[in-house]
Amino acid sequence: MALHRLSSIVMGVPDPARTISYYTEFGLSAEPDGWLSTRDGGRQLRVVPAPTRRLLEVSIGVDSPDDLASVLVRLDRLGIPADLDSDALIAYEQTTRVRAVLRVEPRITQTLAPPTPYNGPGRTERTTSRAPGIVRSSPVRPRKLGHAVLGTTNFAATTSFFADGLGFKVSDLMGEVGAFLRCSTDHHNLLVLAAPVVFLHHTSWQVDDIDDVGRGAAAMLENHPERHVWGLGRHHAGSNFFWYLKDPAGNFCEYYSDMDCILDDQLWKPEVFDGAKGLFNWGPPPPPSFIKPDDLADLMTGSHSN
Repeated sequence: MALHRLSSIVMGVPDPARTISYYTEFGLSAEPDGWLSTRDGGRQLRVVPAPTRRLLEVSIGVDSPDDLASVLVRLDRLGIPADLDSDALIAYEQTTRVRAVLRVEPRITQTLAPPTPYNGPGRTERTTSRAPGIVRSSPVRPRKLGHAVLGTTNFAATTSFFADGLGFKVSDLMGEVGAFLRCSTDHHNLLVLAAPVVFLHHTSWQVDDIDDVGRGAAAMLENHPERHVWGLGRHHAGSNFFWYLKDPAGNFCEYYSDMDCILDDQLWKPEVFDGAKGLFNWGPPPPPSFIKPDDLADLMTGSHSN
């Protein structure tokens, strides 16, 4: 795959300071230049001022200048202008005005975490010791940015930009309202959602295992139960464990672990899910505010503020 990673995103919110404080508590590290970093992915989130909460930019890693040239040709066929130099290509998705930046950069290298030992019927991986999730005391710090979910008023056009233009692969579909797209071997790095207004639905951050999904969420909720949105559960599309929280701007953010990994495109067959089947396999049902966030009406009128 010429595209190999979701490198970073830029998020716009009315009150960046409060949102940055939230994500540092969430486990991201504040860098001197204003970026927020993960353990393995480096600088992956920037929060800037905007009238309403939204996704402003996605940065995607490619292997070579030839990959950028190929993307330029595909965008030209779609009638979408782009700027290209020796190591980067910039284009705007016309409906959402999200800026896509493709750069030649190294592939992400993740530090190897030892397998979490779990005991089960006929399988004893952990003996004479307590489970890692019980004895861990350090704060949870996400390994990398996994994906972002973008609401768009023109589902077909936005999906085509990322898939036909930039070269994202389609992993699964939710009828004609959701497209799980990947620019790496992860099941999805971008989910495009049909929506009545352009907005950022959520971002998702990888942690080591289900224990850290639970530990991270528990720490965030200890003094702020109002942050809880949905979880603990396991998605069907992507298969990952999840727990969703809400940041001060109203964006959802997800701790996840155990995402499907697609190493051979020819061996993966995308499915089309109806209703909630693609959303979760087990766990509590999603609250109505997850499907239609409470501030959608304000976002539609442009009156949302922190």
